[in-house]
Amino acid sequence: MLNITEYLREKKTLVDRHLDRLVPAAEEYPPVLQQAMRYSLFAGGKRIRPILALATGEALEGEFDRVIRLACALECIHTYSLIHDDLPAMDDDDFRRGNPTCHKKFGEGIAILAGNGLMTVAFQVLTEIPSASPGAETVLAVINRLCRAIGPQGGVIAGQVVDLTTAGKPFTEEELLYIHSSKTGALIEASVSCAAMLSEATPDELERLKTFGLKIGLAFQVVDDILDVVETSERLGKTPGKDTAEKKATYTALYGLERSREIAEQLVEEGIQSISFLGSAGEALKELARFISVRRF
Repeated sequence: MLNITEYLREKKTLVDRHLDRLVPAAEEYPPVLQQAMRYSLFAGGKRIRPILALATGEALEGEFDRVIRLACALECIHTYSLIHDDLPAMDDDDFRRGNPTCHKKFGEGIAILAGNGLMTVAFQVLTEIPSASPGAETVLAVINRLCRAIGPQGGVIAGQVVDLTTAGKPFTEEELLYIHSSKTGALIEASVSCAAMLSEATPDELERLKTFGLKIGLAFQVVDDILDVVETSERLGKTPGKDTAEKKATYTALYGLERSREIAEQLVEEGIQSISFLGSAGEALKELARFISVRRF
């Protein structure tokens, strides 16, 4: 049976090694920008999105050199979103992964530019994916899918907007689902789907893997809502209880802790069922899904 803790540790080391190679060195000019980018990029984190991409590529026997670039781009995009999410104009957080947030360490201006820099590096890395097989058209389709996942129509940016505009106000179940599916779920789904595309998945395989990504992406954020209520700042790595204090739209606010736990578990099981066609090749993906439902930071 797969040891998920060891698997996560091994893949995180692999991703970090390639990120170190692909992201500008700390001493490159202007050094304050490169240092700010690297500060947030290497501040910790489990690398869930890139590891999901790698596990998908492994399950479909995809080409590693292609999928690892996608994995690194995903982490750059995710980190950019966290830097901007922590800004005073957004969630106004002082800590991330147990460390001062980028704007607390380098100032708001440099933090904004560091986030922009990481997003730009991500797309540069994607355009350099080897395209001999299955072809440049697939790489372009992957970039398009990622743009949609982080964009203004059902992507990270759209989810953040609705998160901001509903704070402190009554919210509906539909608004809550939109926020979580867009702000968190969309990039997790894209991590799986884009890796499947690069690994030449059939249309049916891609659809099933997309369902898997959607289910566990939503489960990830539901669990995040739960952790915000039950964890300490030391274990969470950021300020707990902020969502409750600011009356954010969360699953725990709408359904309570116990029902939220049930929803997360159901989503994970539904996601696992959707990739049953992979058999033993999908073991890592299934264990990653289960990890999401019980994770601690």
